[in-house]
Amino acid sequence: MSSSVDRCCDTTRDWVCEAVRIIEADANRSADTHLLRFPLPPGWGVDLYLKDESTHPTGSLKHRLARSLFLYAICNGWITEGTPVIEASSGSTAVSEAYFARLLGLPFIAVMPRSTSAEKVVLIEREGGRCHFVDSPGAIYDESRRLAAELGGHFMDQFTHAERATDWRGNNNIAESIFEQMALETSPEPEWVVVGAGTGGTSATIGRFVRYRRLRTRLAVVDPEHSVFYDAWRDGDPGLVGTRGSRIEGIGRPRVEPSFVGQVIDRMIKVPDAASIAAVRFAHDVLGRRVGGSTGTNLWGAFQLVADMVAAGRRGSVVTLLCDGGERYAHTYYDDEWVAAQGLRLDEHLEVLREFHRSGRWTAPVDA
Repeated sequence: MSSSVDRCCDTTRDWVCEAVRIIEADANRSADTHLLRFPLPPGWGVDLYLKDESTHPTGSLKHRLARSLFLYAICNGWITEGTPVIEASSGSTAVSEAYFARLLGLPFIAVMPRSTSAEKVVLIEREGGRCHFVDSPGAIYDESRRLAAELGGHFMDQFTHAERATDWRGNNNIAESIFEQMALETSPEPEWVVVGAGTGGTSATIGRFVRYRRLRTRLAVVDPEHSVFYDAWRDGDPGLVGTRGSRIEGIGRPRVEPSFVGQVIDRMIKVPDAASIAAVRFAHDVLGRRVGGSTGTNLWGAFQLVADMVAAGRRGSVVTLLCDGGERYAHTYYDDEWVAAQGLRLDEHLEVLREFHRSGRWTAPVDA
């Protein structure tokens, strides 16, 4: 006698189809983000571009990740109608996931350290999310799993799924967008693309894409203080664990996350926190707009690579990311009292940046 079990019903499939339509409609009505030129002297023969991810509806690069994570979870059958969604995040990922959860009528809970800034809590709650606090930052993963089990929900787990939720071969991912927008530029195939690593998903996507498209572009990943990605990559030690979190929100981790694919990275650059914040201030002076801390980290690495090209007499282009706007950091990176309280001195790093912009020379230690 044969037997069968049917786990699908029309109502569930109808909800899935409608949820995918809603997410894709959101993407369809959102214009692609701009590719901005950072002003450099024309005589250098090197063009620097910033992919401005701050123009997404939720204001950051994490909007792309959240969209991909929701589609991945829905299409895997992990999220259906009414499923509570839980994420371990105190930052932009939680803001973006709360946005998509609200679009789909799903409850969303962000598990975060109790020390999370009030500004971030307001942004998450404004998008309809709820914040669940823990005393120890390291407890966010276990508490997220516990909540998901208790509520019959789904732990999104960005740090595991970021590298696999995005189709790295194309399908309007950030890599495909960059290279399509570069197509009519003087040097359409960049010598370098520079990104930071939080989950590692963006670097994995770009590194895989350039290989798949048979491009010569190299990938550089910048890493802030107190993050272990740089040391783990340099020493080939994926089990390395740090003792504290990063001051540069959105990037840097005290452990090597499952989504970090070091094999697709051509170079890593360690960036002091004072240098990241100095670059934030410098970018504001040059561009006339505020950018977030991770953009400062990206720019410090990109400037170093541009200086290498100028010194070698190589013409070409470099692309990096403007990850989010600086409005979220008015009380930290743009606050002199906060900077001083952190024991950070910006003057010497600002002088490195000014000298670079004047002459193309890099006077800071290499990869520092």
